[in-house]
Amino acid sequence: MKPAKSKTPRKPLLKKGAQGSLKDPVGVYCRVRPLSFPDQESCIEVINETTVQLHTPEGYRVNRNGDYKETQYSFKQIFGTLTTQKELFDVVANPLVDDLIHGKNGLLFTYGVTGSGKTHTMTGSPGDGGLLPRCLDMIFNSIGSFQAKRFVFKSNDRNSMDIQCEVDALLERQKREALPTPKTPSSKRQIDPEFADMINVREFCKAEEIDEDSVYGVFVSYIEIYNNYIYDLLEEVPFDPIKPKPPQSKMLREDKNHNMYVSGCTEVEVKSTEEAFEVFWRGQKKRRIANTQLNRESSRSHSVFIIKLAQAPLDADGDNVLQEKEQITLSQLSLVDLAGSERTNRTKAEGNRLREAGNINQSLMTLRTCMEVLRENQMYGTNKMVPYRDSKLTHLFKNYFDGEGKVRMIVCVNPKAEDYEENLQVMRFAEMTQEVEVARPVDKAICGLTPGRRYRNQAFREELTRRLELRGGPVGVEQSATEILLQSFPPLPSCEILDVDDERTLSRLIEVLEKRHHVRRMMTEEFNKQVVAFRAMLQDFDNAILNKENFIQGKLSEKEKVISGQKAEIERLEKKTKTLEYKIEILEKTTTIYEEDKRNLQQELENQSQKLQRQFSDKRRLEARLQGMVTETTMKWEKECERRVAAKQLEMQNKLWVKDEKLKQLKAIVTEPKNDKPERPSRERDREKVSQRSVSPSPIPNAPPIRLRHRRSRSAGDRWVDHKPASNVQTETVMQPQVPHSITVAVANEKALAKCEKYMLTHQELASDGEIETKLIKGDVFKTRGGGQSVQFTDIETLKQESPTGRKRRSSTCAVQTQEVATDSEWTDVETRCSVAVEMRAGSQLGPGYQHHAQPKRRKP
Repeated sequence: MKPAKSKTPRKPLLKKGAQGSLKDPVGVYCRVRPLSFPDQESCIEVINETTVQLHTPEGYRVNRNGDYKETQYSFKQIFGTLTTQKELFDVVANPLVDDLIHGKNGLLFTYGVTGSGKTHTMTGSPGDGGLLPRCLDMIFNSIGSFQAKRFVFKSNDRNSMDIQCEVDALLERQKREALPTPKTPSSKRQIDPEFADMINVREFCKAEEIDEDSVYGVFVSYIEIYNNYIYDLLEEVPFDPIKPKPPQSKMLREDKNHNMYVSGCTEVEVKSTEEAFEVFWRGQKKRRIANTQLNRESSRSHSVFIIKLAQAPLDADGDNVLQEKEQITLSQLSLVDLAGSERTNRTKAEGNRLREAGNINQSLMTLRTCMEVLRENQMYGTNKMVPYRDSKLTHLFKNYFDGEGKVRMIVCVNPKAEDYEENLQVMRFAEMTQEVEVARPVDKAICGLTPGRRYRNQAFREELTRRLELRGGPVGVEQSATEILLQSFPPLPSCEILDVDDERTLSRLIEVLEKRHHVRRMMTEEFNKQVVAFRAMLQDFDNAILNKENFIQGKLSEKEKVISGQKAEIERLEKKTKTLEYKIEILEKTTTIYEEDKRNLQQELENQSQKLQRQFSDKRRLEARLQGMVTETTMKWEKECERRVAAKQLEMQNKLWVKDEKLKQLKAIVTEPKNDKPERPSRERDREKVSQRSVSPSPIPNAPPIRLRHRRSRSAGDRWVDHKPASNVQTETVMQPQVPHSITVAVANEKALAKCEKYMLTHQELASDGEIETKLIKGDVFKTRGGGQSVQFTDIETLKQESPTGRKRRSSTCAVQTQEVATDSEWTDVETRCSVAVEMRAGSQLGPGYQHHAQPKRRKP
């Protein structure tokens, strides 16, 4: 077993930047999911609260021929398989909710491979709520009694909040209640019973030091990032069964404070945990999930649940909200459930699932790239541009990494051996993320105005304590009103009479009772005065209320006038809308016609393009064929020219040799002495000389004559396939091609070729002089690798018949010789020996075949 790799020492948690601002590292936590089966092989082992060990499983080493390795990774805290949702919430999410209530932003997201328990960690299960319902419960437990009335805070499309007075909020509430289907869900409505236990959190959790001089409003929104597009899961789209409209993607924009937000996203004001979770579950039903090989309900998108908390101070009396937009404090907590990274070779994804997996992996890779660039810039002091805009996920949360809030990440891992490679990549990403530091957000001033409810109550207690001290009574706020009144009366003396003549005790008692009666009368008078004053105050209060009611009625009448004017404007706009809808309908019909024409033209254009492509392909094939034919013809004519040049050279050599022979014969005739020996007939002697000249091209005058032999086929010892098509014509010439031991076929077949070693094809065509020219095309038969037969052509023999009465052959050597002999015989004695000349010559030097020429006897007239 190899020792575990040593880890690089971690950086300190706090660091002063170039500008002196404190920085905190990204808090990364790890949660290990329990195995599905007890006997399942595990590749992760929890060492202690901050260290986890990853080792190579047995199956991976066998399949990949790898060594056994152990690697340790450190986290801020490790949560094992027995960790409850409450323990995870107290450590990770509780500080973020506390910061939210005190005006600070926060980002919490779960990261891991598919099937590692990210959605369970965020949402939970029935009876055991996750981080999201616990965050909502803590928020409403903390600000429950300090919430503003509905519609006092009003969200706009600029990532900020507007504040309305009580009258405007009341009118809007009445308007919403009059609608048949209110957009704001009621807190009294029941959610699905299946998931009702998720929000039934038994542990009461509350933030400390709540500002009692402020009112709060909670707004929630729910979006998903699917295929790098942002969709609003709370958007109410009217259902059209005839032509349903697909959900429209939203755009990312930047507000005046350079914070990113989703434009046009629905923000719902909620007043309780049940109402907020109902809104969440309404959007959860629209989230895209699918069944894969690794997870029955795999998230196919990144979901982002945003909780916005608006906080505004009260006035000095603590009764109304200050109508100053600049005093509104807006904080935000984003809970992100990232889709799991997956490998397509394991999920067997195809079609849409494959495209979804590619977009999920691409967005997670962009997140990893951003973390790497941030880490490099902080460690080496570089200023590389962080590619936030490459993905909507990183672009939306770029402000958090720039110092707008705390960032926390929960890495969920499945310890089964099949996820070893994916867990290895997740651990490396988590290790690198812990080294990224985010600037600590600056504390915001919450109120800072005149004292409100809390300070007024404190001043009342101080005044009451001061009065009690002046009266000399016990100081305590817990004293009752009866005890305070009894302290104003003088104490009763002792009433015990010890002597009959004791008159002092009774007189003293009478005196004390008279004083008490006097005090009682004075208190009664004071009480009556207080009653009169209180009645006057009540009258004034009634008058004030009446005046306020009159003022409110005036305001209401003004608002009604405004509403009537708005109704008239709405009617006008409705008429205009109907006109525009009619125009739009006409334009839609025209557009449909144009689109149909466009499709037809596109189809016709595609057809024409395909036709042109086919014509172009045919043209290229024809050009290639013609090029091949031109090349073949060129080579043929080059060979023919070479053959003709060789024949001409031989013919000229023969002419030169004939002339030399004639000169020698002439010289011999002139110079030879006459003797009495009988000579052979001149005809026989001349025939012998001509025969010698025609057979032997060598200029040897005394060479012996060559005995003429019949032609014998060069393929006498092999078996041949004699391929004679049925269209051949018998020429009835003397020399006919005959091959012994041959198989004669009309059509070449594989069976015949398998039995023979040679192949001969008889081909006939008309020559230029109109005679039939027969060609014998020969070749060798070979066996191919596929078990078939192939023929390689090696030789061509040509059999041609010529008429003696036809055109005069320039290449005939015999005619030239005869003409020259006839010319010479006019002044020599050879005319009696050259009366007949017959020539028969083999044409092997002129080509690969045989030529047979016959000349008739020529006599001198």
